[in-house]
Amino acid sequence: MTVSVDTNILFDILLPDPQYMKKSLANLKLHGKKHRLIISETVYAELASQFHDKKTLNDFISDIEIYLVNSSPEALWYAAEAWKSYTQNRGSEFLCPKCGKSHVLNCSDCGVAIFSRQHIISDFLIGGHALAHAGTLLTRDRGYYNRYFPELKLA
Repeated sequence: MTVSVDTNILFDILLPDPQYMKKSLANLKLHGKKHRLIISETVYAELASQFHDKKTLNDFISDIEIYLVNSSPEALWYAAEAWKSYTQNRGSEFLCPKCGKSHVLNCSDCGVAIFSRQHIISDFLIGGHALAHAGTLLTRDRGYYNRYFPELKLA
């Protein structure tokens, strides 16, 4: 079995995030023992922002035995379909990344609804890649992926 890894799991370990580091590291080790771990080009690019050179990034990926797998046309199609659904239905609500529930945010001074696009196309590229190339995604953004990629198993 193959498991795709989301950037947030790797950032939790690299940066490190005091709230999520231990759990993300444990999950990465657990899945790495049982499964082949992969990342998309999008995750690679997001990770690259934290490294001074390509060699260090590639060494990091190699050391933790994660493989870069390029996106297929099928993966890009899944991403585009989910992006289309998101952009057509996003409205003014904010989506909780953990549970997926929608919430309206109003300005505390004047009461006007505050609009925001919470996700960008890279989030959808990661989901589409995981669906096409692994079927399982190791991530903390469970609510978002459950909503837009319901066929994707989340680890």
